[in-house]
Amino acid sequence: MSWKSYGEVMASTQQHKIPSGFGAKTTAAEVMQGIDLTGRLAVVTGGYSGIGTETTRALAAAGAHVVVPAWRPDAAREALAGVDGVDVAELDLGDLDSIAAFADGFLASGRAIDILINSAAIMASPERRVGPGWEAQFATNHLGHFALANRLWPALAAGGGARVVALSSAGHRRSPIRWDDPHFETGYEKWAAYGQAKTANSLFAVQLDRLGAGAWVRAFAVHPGGIMTPLQRHLTREEMVGYGWIDEDGNPRQEFKTPEQGAATSLWCATSPQLDGLGGLYCEDCDVAELVSAEDADRMGGVRPYAVDPDEAERLWELSAGLTGVDAFAVRP
Repeated sequence: MSWKSYGEVMASTQQHKIPSGFGAKTTAAEVMQGIDLTGRLAVVTGGYSGIGTETTRALAAAGAHVVVPAWRPDAAREALAGVDGVDVAELDLGDLDSIAAFADGFLASGRAIDILINSAAIMASPERRVGPGWEAQFATNHLGHFALANRLWPALAAGGGARVVALSSAGHRRSPIRWDDPHFETGYEKWAAYGQAKTANSLFAVQLDRLGAGAWVRAFAVHPGGIMTPLQRHLTREEMVGYGWIDEDGNPRQEFKTPEQGAATSLWCATSPQLDGLGGLYCEDCDVAELVSAEDADRMGGVRPYAVDPDEAERLWELSAGLTGVDAFAVRP
């Protein structure tokens, strides 16, 4: 069976609710009940802000040792003060040299990684360029995590069953990959840029799962849900009121989750035995999401087929490897 036909079968047969027994309001503590991570190591980018903080706390409470790579390490240490079993290290996802330095330092320690959660992100930011002129949301949310996971691959493969979780979003519906202009060189639109980056996060999980499954490394993409966190820092109050996210008094809409509820799906994907033998899936509300087409634009939830398409995933992997110069799976002579 060709990879394309395998991917089509996977998307149609596995991209469906299990069902898990959990839901939109499930908390991190509820997902982690009965999960023992003693002796396990997790790496959580952005693990000191918003849902990342709750993710780190829940993993540590279950016995894991958690490494939190942080752009602002002092702020990370302050946010995580009092949480046992957590180390903070410096990492800038928009800087390939910083990524290499962190990964090299980690690999030199000889430790294996059991869980990698790519939680760090920026959203709807003003136009900014990083590295060799890359659009910042695509670079930070996707390319930086792509390079990090590839550089950490020896530690992931050594884990004997590691899981990688890429934080995507329902925002992926705003844009597929813009193959003709991924860096918005012909005009910038902040929400389209965010949408492309979140589609990229999902496709990254699809391809990493395909490449890594032979080493028992499985990958998942996650929509954590609507949550008020520092992720909204680039939006004005007027914008958020206009979107219906908050009311005039600043209160979040009723459907929004708490940060602890928002962390639950990432933790479920990272630890749940219900997902043993599965991977390459887009998940939400602590379950596998359903496929939805463009015709279902009014339907809440679900994942667009282009965000889990295996051909798109392979193409994005090749583009990302070319841009970053990093590919743990490249054929070597």
